[in-house]
Amino acid sequence: MSLTSLRKLPAILVIDDEVRSQEALRRTLEEDFDVFCASGADEGLAILEREQLSSGIRIVLCDQRMPGTTGVQFLTEVRSRWPDIVRIILSGYTDAEDIISGVNEAGIWQYLLKPWQPEQLLLTLQRAAEVWRLQQENQRLSLDLRTAEPVLKRHVVSKQEKAKSSFGLSAVIRAPGSPINAVCDMVQRVAPYDLSVMVTGESGTGKEMVARAIHYESRRGNKAFITENCGALPDTLLESELFGYKRGAFTGAVDDRVGLFQQADGGTLFLDEIGETSPAFQVKLLRVLQEGEFRPLGSNRPVTVDVRVIAATNRDLEDDVRTGRFREDLYYRLATISLHVPPLRERTMDLPLLARRLLDSSCAALGKSVDGFSKEAMACIAAYRWPGNVRELQNEILRMVALATTPVLGADLLSPRVLRTPVGETPAADFAWADGLTGGLKERMEQLEMHVLKEAMIRLRWNKSKAARELGLSRVGLRAKLVRYGLEQAE
Repeated sequence: MSLTSLRKLPAILVIDDEVRSQEALRRTLEEDFDVFCASGADEGLAILEREQLSSGIRIVLCDQRMPGTTGVQFLTEVRSRWPDIVRIILSGYTDAEDIISGVNEAGIWQYLLKPWQPEQLLLTLQRAAEVWRLQQENQRLSLDLRTAEPVLKRHVVSKQEKAKSSFGLSAVIRAPGSPINAVCDMVQRVAPYDLSVMVTGESGTGKEMVARAIHYESRRGNKAFITENCGALPDTLLESELFGYKRGAFTGAVDDRVGLFQQADGGTLFLDEIGETSPAFQVKLLRVLQEGEFRPLGSNRPVTVDVRVIAATNRDLEDDVRTGRFREDLYYRLATISLHVPPLRERTMDLPLLARRLLDSSCAALGKSVDGFSKEAMACIAAYRWPGNVRELQNEILRMVALATTPVLGADLLSPRVLRTPVGETPAADFAWADGLTGGLKERMEQLEMHVLKEAMIRLRWNKSKAARELGLSRVGLRAKLVRYGLEQAE
């Protein structure tokens, strides 16, 4: 049995009053179609009425000149009763009136002339079958869209709410008394108003997180939030990225490109590292902010946009304004509201919450399951300054999860720089643990010695030989001290 016989062939009705013509058409089409033949209009209608529910005739190929009626008249009736059927006229005459009336009255898809070529006829009818299939698919999709509109609307609203919960103020991790609480309060107050905001802070503190919170707490929250790192591109590329360009504007511009300002229309554009831009580019940006319009490269027509701009920098822009490196008028245009994100070393009360959240995301990213941190690991995390802020903390926890072989992350998985900051680089605030020392000088010195021993053993993965060499002790002397301070069992 051939594959052709296994699949359902599209059905076609051939109407021709000449039997020999019918047979020729059947032989040509029967490998690709389920062919029904009729000698006149009445017989053709009977076949359609009988077969339409079972075979589902998709195409009618009808001769124009037949006794009692014309092909156009017959196909006009077919159109009124079965409008989905693809209708084709096959005629040996080229009467212009027949062609016009066929198109207007019967909705003829093709008007073919005799004598026909088998290959060309077969190709035309295969295209007609594809037209029928596309019509059905279009109707089905239109129906699906009509019935699915309420569902799609609910899905969109649900995703918007999820985005707001993921990026709005509720997503900012903070403890009571955290200095970032004041930033969040200011975000909540200014977000509803279309004012430009300048977010400052050290690298890795979460300036983009604050910008997203402003966007999702504003009336623009259901529109686009577009980001661009201004320090990563030279002026020419940055200009084309933000403003777009027309084809042929420069070598390599083979297509039109919509700029980020247009993509953010109705929403928010976040310009990170704005302090790295040149004075020449600052002039162009200032005009967009003042006029609300710009011209793509190579275009003579201005484009008007409605965009809220939030800028961020880790530089002291006020100092750059004084030195002339940053335009004063642009600074005040961008910094209608200024927000400063505190560094992580000022948010020690947030560290346990941040570490737990970053641990969950790290486990999900790496596909590993970890229960949490040991007390020693958490103590080391709390004591470190984190010059790279939240980004450095995230990378450190990713490293710990990747190296972990037990459910609890121990301090031995931390980087050496976190375990012990070099002397001279740690301010007095980093010795907060020393506030817990009690007793006289001897007792306090013993407590200090125990802390140094414990830190060294953790950092050196409890390798006694290495610890003894580093601390200037014999292996026996080190072991005696570990037993004395109750650290021997920690191996």
